[in-house]
Amino acid sequence: MGGFIGKNDDEYHNWTLANATIGRYPIPQMDGLDRMLPRGIQSALNEAMTDTPVVCLLGPRQCGKSTLARSLDPSRQYLSLDDVDLLAAATRDPKGFIAQWQGDITLDEIQRAPDLLLTIKRAVDENRRPGRFLLTGSANLLQLPHLPDSLAGRMECLYLHPLTEAEKSWNPGHFLSRWLVNDLSDKRLREDSLAPSSLPGRIVAGGYPEPQGRSPIRARQWHRQYLRSVIDRDVHDVALVRDSEEVARLLEMLAHQTGNLLNTSSLSNDLKLDRQTVERYITVLERLFLVRRLAPWHRNSAKRLIKTPKIHLVDSGLASSLSGISSGDWLKRRDKFGHLLESFVLQQLIAQAGWTDPDLRFWHSRDKDQVEVDVVLTRGSKVWGVEIKASATLHHSDGNGLRRLATQAGNDFQSGIIFYDGSSVLQLDGPKILAVPLKLLWEW
Repeated sequence: MGGFIGKNDDEYHNWTLANATIGRYPIPQMDGLDRMLPRGIQSALNEAMTDTPVVCLLGPRQCGKSTLARSLDPSRQYLSLDDVDLLAAATRDPKGFIAQWQGDITLDEIQRAPDLLLTIKRAVDENRRPGRFLLTGSANLLQLPHLPDSLAGRMECLYLHPLTEAEKSWNPGHFLSRWLVNDLSDKRLREDSLAPSSLPGRIVAGGYPEPQGRSPIRARQWHRQYLRSVIDRDVHDVALVRDSEEVARLLEMLAHQTGNLLNTSSLSNDLKLDRQTVERYITVLERLFLVRRLAPWHRNSAKRLIKTPKIHLVDSGLASSLSGISSGDWLKRRDKFGHLLESFVLQQLIAQAGWTDPDLRFWHSRDKDQVEVDVVLTRGSKVWGVEIKASATLHHSDGNGLRRLATQAGNDFQSGIIFYDGSSVLQLDGPKILAVPLKLLWEW
């Protein structure tokens, strides 16, 4: 573990407690953490490679894409376009660059040379061998404005997220799959009533492999250096941006607002930028997998288009560092932690959906009476709801949003759960609304 500076610091005490009680996984070498841990998406990736000529693994920088891609088949030729010489060769002569590699090839950071995709298309049309090209990208290729529309029907995209708590605990992450088939039977977890909650430490740690196990000060430093690197290296790959520092300032403001309704006008005033520029910068941050907009759900799909989305930072650790939240703020700044927890749980569910049910879609719900549901999941017409509470105590009113959602969805409502920091699965309003311990997300 990394050292910690500052002896009488409350944060040191909280960090020490968290590392003693979270049930940390074995970490012989922290810089190799993502090499040790199994990734839930790997089976889906292996399956795609058996029948699709071009497979693209997308996700934020430093989430483990290169490590996963290189672990699949050591015999594959691996080339990283972060190498300036390779990038220059690929940009100068895309056709010649691809022609010299006859076997299966992995191209890392493909967004840096998008013109290669037209050449890959021609190569695939001549030889549609499954698994021929494995691409990775730290920007969403499907949203890049200059991407040639060339690989329709030839490419499958999968998404790798920062480490989930299930992956960090060496568990397969089956919570979502069990919930969707109504297999959340009564279950009581082992509980030490005197043990501090592990939630603050997990939220602040986030999912990027590299800072795991570092002291809070060192982890925050890593997050800030990470952001600096992404802003300097990647922003101009995905959009024409006048000033990348403005993008960094916007992300820091969004970190303070994660889990809230997106107010573009307020951001525009605070940053002294016009609204269209703020909207464009948010799109840039989405393309780099740093933020996500969670669209509103409504029974009438047309009304979803005029309602306000929520904004979430993808990684709660990055959000915590940028907003100055530490695990010691769990009791003193519970309102801020509540929004961080919402982003944290949403990320766990979306990541699990990647290897459980890619057809799931995610929303939030807020009706005219301001009754909210933190996360709504849909598959076709079927609807599920999630409420997220930071406390270990529940009240009847905590289920109001799910009851309203059940009424609005009618027969399409499948079930709802209230995540809380407790230890038992409890029925609240019959079998369709349950209280579920947050730790089941990673302990199941």
